[in-house]
Amino acid sequence: MENKTTALSWKNYLELCKPKVVLLIVFTAIVGMLLATPEHPPLDLFFWSTLGIAMASSSAAAINHYLDQKADAEMARTENRPLPQGNLSSEKVIGFALLLGTVSMLILVTKVNMLTAILTLLSLVGYAILYTVYLKHATPQNIVIGGAAGAAPPVLGWCAMTGEIHPHALLLFLIIFVWTPPHFWALAIAKKEEYAKADIPMLPVTHGVEFTRLQILLYTILLFIVTLLPYLTGMSGMIYLAAAVPLGIIFIYYAIKMMRNKDNKTAMKTFGFSIIYLMILFAALLIDHYTYVFFSSPPQT
Repeated sequence: MENKTTALSWKNYLELCKPKVVLLIVFTAIVGMLLATPEHPPLDLFFWSTLGIAMASSSAAAINHYLDQKADAEMARTENRPLPQGNLSSEKVIGFALLLGTVSMLILVTKVNMLTAILTLLSLVGYAILYTVYLKHATPQNIVIGGAAGAAPPVLGWCAMTGEIHPHALLLFLIIFVWTPPHFWALAIAKKEEYAKADIPMLPVTHGVEFTRLQILLYTILLFIVTLLPYLTGMSGMIYLAAAVPLGIIFIYYAIKMMRNKDNKTAMKTFGFSIIYLMILFAALLIDHYTYVFFSSPPQT
């Protein structure tokens, strides 16, 4: 039975939005927006784009809560979410998700542009429906294939400012796409028993932990190579490169450490670092971009 007291709490609805995940999504989208503009984006367009993408991401997260409630109840990591705890009813969760999704689309269509709205809708459906309903339970490559939806935000941000899909935006997409498997598989190793209990075929469950550790190492090496592309293509300069190289080396070090240390603590440390890694890497892109803008701008008279 739904707990009426806690059901009215805004904290339950906030949790449905997966705020930590959405903050990272919005951050990478904002980076896409700022990199797409020579100096500063129009503030009104920036505001509506950020709000629309954030609401769409929150809608996808809430739909994920609704569709995954049975599996969430079986996993210690997710058993305290609002639906397994009975703090919110399924009807209220899906209603909340549909409200967020509808408003986000109205904002993006009327205040931003149609292409951004379409791409955002495809990303929402890709994560909330295609990944959650099918891929997550169908293949151990769920994270690899489903990672396309999670890698979309920089493209959405770039498109919101320019109305087009730029090759540089696709480089940002590629970075997140390759980053996603080692990021999530580190967590999957630490939570292997929980995924097995919930009958979710994560790679450590289907192919074993040793195989997954090897895949993490190979992906971190690939990620290191991919993160050099913004510099090699002229998208960014030496400031970005000075951050990308040591960050990539540290990530590879963590992957090698996971090969040597077979404990869940090392896996969780790798998972935690992967989040910091992405944030610093994208921050370095911004710093590099605005350093170039500052020094290339003509002096004020």
